[in-house]
Amino acid sequence: MTLPTSEPRRHPLLDESPLPYGLPDFAAIDEADLEPAIRTAIDDHAAEVAAIVANPESPTVHNTVIALEQSGQALHRVLSVFYGLLGPDATPARLDVDRVVSPLLAAHGSAVMTDPGLYSRVDAVHSALEAGELEVDDETDRLIRRHHRDLIRAGAALDDSGRARLTAIDTRLAELTTAFGENLLASTAELAVPVTEEAELAGLPASMLSTLAATAAEAGRDGWLIPLGLPTVQPISAWLDHQGLRRRVMEASLRRGSTPDHDNSPIVLEIVRLRAERAQLLGLGCHAEHVLAVETAGSPDAARGLLLDVVDAAVTNARNEAKDLLGGEDRELNPADWAWESERLRADRYQVDDARVRPYFELERVLRDAVMYSASELYGLRFVERPDLRGFLPDVRVIEVFDDQRSQPDAGIGLLLLDYYARPTKRGGAWMSSFRDQSRLLDSRPVVVNVMNLSRPAAGEPKLLTMDEVTTMFHEFGHALHGLLSDVEYPVFSGTSVPRDFVEFPSQVNEMWARRPEMLARYARHVESGETIGQDLVARMREAERFGEGQATVEYLAAALLDLAWHSLTLEEAEAVTDVDEFEARVLADAGLDVPGVEPRYRSRYFQHIFAGGYSAAYYSYFWAEVLDADAAEWFAEHGGLQRSSGEAMRREVLSRGGAIDFLDAYRAMRGSDPSPSALLRRRGLDSSVVGGREVAAAGRS
Repeated sequence: MTLPTSEPRRHPLLDESPLPYGLPDFAAIDEADLEPAIRTAIDDHAAEVAAIVANPESPTVHNTVIALEQSGQALHRVLSVFYGLLGPDATPARLDVDRVVSPLLAAHGSAVMTDPGLYSRVDAVHSALEAGELEVDDETDRLIRRHHRDLIRAGAALDDSGRARLTAIDTRLAELTTAFGENLLASTAELAVPVTEEAELAGLPASMLSTLAATAAEAGRDGWLIPLGLPTVQPISAWLDHQGLRRRVMEASLRRGSTPDHDNSPIVLEIVRLRAERAQLLGLGCHAEHVLAVETAGSPDAARGLLLDVVDAAVTNARNEAKDLLGGEDRELNPADWAWESERLRADRYQVDDARVRPYFELERVLRDAVMYSASELYGLRFVERPDLRGFLPDVRVIEVFDDQRSQPDAGIGLLLLDYYARPTKRGGAWMSSFRDQSRLLDSRPVVVNVMNLSRPAAGEPKLLTMDEVTTMFHEFGHALHGLLSDVEYPVFSGTSVPRDFVEFPSQVNEMWARRPEMLARYARHVESGETIGQDLVARMREAERFGEGQATVEYLAAALLDLAWHSLTLEEAEAVTDVDEFEARVLADAGLDVPGVEPRYRSRYFQHIFAGGYSAAYYSYFWAEVLDADAAEWFAEHGGLQRSSGEAMRREVLSRGGAIDFLDAYRAMRGSDPSPSALLRRRGLDSSVVGGREVAAAGRS
């Protein structure tokens, strides 16, 4: 008798998941599987690339460029799961794996991207394209040029010693950026501010007190515990009436990344030197030149120029705001007190303090009647909860997304996972990531994730949001839409795989719907009475939006210019810098941003975006994207606001195209003209008479 054969066991990481849309089978994944799976996937990818190089046939688009694009699927699958888990739930075991595999991945990436045989084959296809010998569609043309460009930027055209040194640099940088993130995570937890006297917490609402008490209990401590978020100024400072506690919170925030056991100072200096050396190896003056060459800005001068153009106006506004807050007193405003003083004056002048506004923004109503509703109206999407599908943690929600405009509307376009609440193992901030990217070549549909760090409400209480938190929900959902609505052939162009200074555009323009009066009237209802938010309060909220923009702009510009300054150093200049604090002080003074009372949004030792988060020399991109966003927001308003025709133009020209477009051409196709900073100046209330205007389009593009 022949026994029936059972199907071979699927590996939960290396093999394609059998779940809908390829959602990872989180229940089957063991942390012990992570490192072996990554090592196996690295070896498999290396073998695939070796086979491309060893192909005896002459290089063609299909046997070289598309074959390269198809390679490494198992590695991409494993890493999407690993890093998708590491950010929101950095357990000790996962941190250990990250420490081990980061240099392995860097070395593997360098080995592939500097392989002279691979470069020779891709270069041959690129030469044929340049000579007009190939007939390919626009996206394939862009694919060939992209892979050729990336290989050159990775050092494939260098000699043997140059490639070896580049590999060593990349490996060391992977170790350093991992260590930076670990130090920041550890020192942030270490510096959480304990409070034992309830009187010090005067000003906080009862719900926040409950949350801080629960945080302390979870950490095994008595009283209350104030955890620290990513920026310098902690949002809780606006509520704390106790000046001494406000200053303790600020001191703790500023000390992150500088405690004895978790000091990022030497790591910052070494990262900057190695990045400068890497740029020099590639024939460039500095790391910023390398980064900006493929951004829409085009050059460090263009990015820096956009920022410097608004410094005078922002500083003038910030100094006037400080005088306003001090009420004529002859003293400097302490940075720890600015947010509190500002909130008091805002509440008095506009009657829109958080305590008054929060009851109108209940999480579920915001999500369903605002964030998802606007996407449905603009793009014809429908969102259906899938409780039968498991997220990576019990409180992660899984939502299936349908496109009612498709010929088969019951065939979903992807999955959206929502992970909104803070936990001790989650890194700070909010972000979008993906477990799976859309690609027609790979017959793959997207699985994207939105992550935030909201405090949990007390048991039985609704979760109420600040207006800033509502805006962040819309922002991250904009990133999610970029991933979900992608419709490209090649995975390298999928969704948010676009330049740093363009990736924030779809997310920032999506924020506009949070504050549109017709939207507020729909979703902003009092959690107890059900009463719609009053038009008078909405009007005051609009008036208050510009309040504090000078200070907010200065703290952002300070961080962005610090980033560009670090990464504009030549190798010789970088080697001469030995003191992080001294360098920061000189940069801020030279830019005119050493404004009393205003700290940079991030100091270098806890500037995760640029030293552990992929935004090196590109933090300016939020401002660059806001120029596009503000200009596009006026275009949406001119066309009636939440209109399907406008959404379809945005989807057709931008969201569906991912990286397979010329980005400013795509913007022009949607908007009908070049973007201009004028709308941003109007939005921020900056005095355009002291701002040197420039057209974004004139700065160059990728």
